[in-house]
Amino acid sequence: MALVVLNFKAYKQAIGDGAAKLAQIAKEVSQQTGVRIIVAPQPTEISKTSPIIETIAQHIDPIDPGRGTGFILADSILQNRGIGSLLNHSEHKMDYRELGVAIAKMRELGLKSFVCAKDADEARQIAFLNPDFIAVEPPELIASGKSVSNEKPEVVKDSVSAIQQVNKKVKILCGAGISNGADAKKAKELGTEGVLLASAFVLAKDPKAVLLDIANGLK
Repeated sequence: MALVVLNFKAYKQAIGDGAAKLAQIAKEVSQQTGVRIIVAPQPTEISKTSPIIETIAQHIDPIDPGRGTGFILADSILQNRGIGSLLNHSEHKMDYRELGVAIAKMRELGLKSFVCAKDADEARQIAFLNPDFIAVEPPELIASGKSVSNEKPEVVKDSVSAIQQVNKKVKILCGAGISNGADAKKAKELGTEGVLLASAFVLAKDPKAVLLDIANGLK
């Protein structure tokens, strides 16, 4: 099944009632198109969106319950009905050791890991850690309105090849600049199973119309 992951980041439009509203839109589009859609809100909003649609955190820290003031605990994501977390986004990078611990910890809890990679080399290294998903996202194209699937298709193709050489079980997503159905369709043609996006949906005047277009592009 094709997949869309919606990163709400720290946008004002996606906190409080806004997070629940966007989650409801995502649910309606998923039901209408048959495309699986997952949202990634701020940690404080997970309990608001998880009853509506599948929800993941934007980050977790590789720590156990106990001391850890200011860190995000994987166990708390699970308790709030989250199903996993983004990791290693370009706005919140992790070192390789920490990333490996975080992925393993989430696997122990039955949570899904969605790990971002900037290019084929990083994607290949991450594949050795056995995450559930790798999202290929060149940071220079994030929020640019220029999709990686059109601007740098070779990055996506090379990443797909590199990941599959290491671990064929990892599912691959395409992020950075995905804004419409044509971008999503191209990403799928390059060998990915779906897309990761943020501002194109959250900041849109008509988020539902944008998401419908993208979801239909993956069908």
